[in-house]
Amino acid sequence: MRKVVVTEWMTLDGVVQAPSYADEDVDGGFMHGGWHAPYFDEISQKWVIDNLARAGAFLFGRRTYEIFAAHWPNAAEAEQVLAEPLNSRPKYVASTTLAEPLAWQNATLLHGDIPEAVAALKREDGGDLYVIGSPELVQTLIDHDLVDEFRLMIDPLVLGDGKRLFRNDAPCRALHLVDNQVTTTGAILATYTRLG
Repeated sequence: MRKVVVTEWMTLDGVVQAPSYADEDVDGGFMHGGWHAPYFDEISQKWVIDNLARAGAFLFGRRTYEIFAAHWPNAAEAEQVLAEPLNSRPKYVASTTLAEPLAWQNATLLHGDIPEAVAALKREDGGDLYVIGSPELVQTLIDHDLVDEFRLMIDPLVLGDGKRLFRNDAPCRALHLVDNQVTTTGAILATYTRLG
């Protein structure tokens, strides 16, 4: 059975909104977009590359899909180590507003009940399903006990507001730390799996 692996960049207070660009996601008047860039180093770059290389397929919410689909098919030569797995591997997109055919190669729209569709994907043979970004999708998967592993880059930064990975009403789950590393910028790379 395939695992669902959630990969996120987050602040110490759990914010995952708009890590890469100032205008990436300004919902709720969020003014801290691009907060992650100062914490990226060679250690975390290797971590990202290794995670992408391990993915059998990707799960995306609509917003993350649209951001990635606009960039990665036309990535520069220097970005091909990241672009190749993203472009070549299957991508499953949770959206009620997008329509098929999706423009990005190997991308398929998930139909019907999203938790049921993801549970069906987990039962298939193949490599693990990696979720990048897509906090609303991740929260739905957490609510339905579909996440097997969290791979988090936790930056030493407190923003105070913004979309968080874990909602206040998220179900209680015990996790087991299976790997961790500290980067040169003080960020923590941590991998947690479900207990039991």
